[in-house]
Amino acid sequence: MLMSAVVASTKAQSQLAPYGRDPPNVFDGVLSNVAGSSEISTAQLRAALNDGSVIILDARPSEEYAVSHIPGARAVPAKAGTTPALYVGDAAEVAKTIPDKSQPLILYCNGLFCGRSERLADDLTKLGYRNVRRYQLGAPGWRALGGVMQVEKPALLRLLAQDATSVLIDGRGKAGLKPRLHNAVSIPVPEASQAKDDGRLPMIDHNTRIFVVGADGAEARAVAEAVVHDAFHNVTFFGGAITDLSELLEDEEG
Repeated sequence: MLMSAVVASTKAQSQLAPYGRDPPNVFDGVLSNVAGSSEISTAQLRAALNDGSVIILDARPSEEYAVSHIPGARAVPAKAGTTPALYVGDAAEVAKTIPDKSQPLILYCNGLFCGRSERLADDLTKLGYRNVRRYQLGAPGWRALGGVMQVEKPALLRLLAQDATSVLIDGRGKAGLKPRLHNAVSIPVPEASQAKDDGRLPMIDHNTRIFVVGADGAEARAVAEAVVHDAFHNVTFFGGAITDLSELLEDEEG
C-alpha cells in the first residue's frame, strides 16, 4: 500500500520533469487520504525536524511512544474515556503546553490505516489551532524510508527482558570501554558494515529488534542510522548515556 500511494503521487508529478523540475522522489510521496487536515511528506517532516520551529506530536498511546518514536517528537496524554480502537490524544492537554494557536504542529501515528493522528488533528482544529498537518505515512513509513526511532528507558529494559532475540549494541567509539553493557555487542560507526560479516548483526532476520546505546544519545543515533543504512528495519536508539542504564551494566568487581 505504501508503494501504491507513492506511485500514485509520482504519476501526478511525472509531467513536471520535462520542464526542468526535479524528478519524483519516494520521500515526497503522500497518501492523499481525505481528512480535515493536510498531509506532509517524509522530506517535509525531515525539514521540519531540522528547522526546529515546528512541534512534532506523536498521536499514539504513551506506551507505544516509549517503545519507539520519531526523534524529537513529543508524547500526548490520552483523552479520558477513549477505547483502544478509537484512541485519541487529549487536545486539551496539548493546549496547556502549547497555548499559541498559530504554532505549526505535525502529527503522526501508525501509518496508512491509523486514524489517531486524524482524530487528534480534528480536535486541535476545533480548539482553534490554525496550522495542523499530518505525516500520515507514520512510524512505519518513517522506518521504511530509512528513519531511526528512539526508545525510552522503561521500554528498553522491558523489551530486552521479554525478547530474547533482540540485539543490544554498544555504539561507543572503542571496544572494551567501561562500564560494560551486559550481553551487548560492540559496533562503533565505522564497523557497521563489517558487523554484517562477522556475526555481530542478525543477518538471518533483518527485522530483529536492535537497540543502540552510546556514550550519549548523539553517538547512539549515529550508530543506529549506520545500521539502518545497512538494511536493518527495526532499529531504535536510547537518547541518554550508557551510565543512565545501571540495570544493564556489568558488575566491574573482580
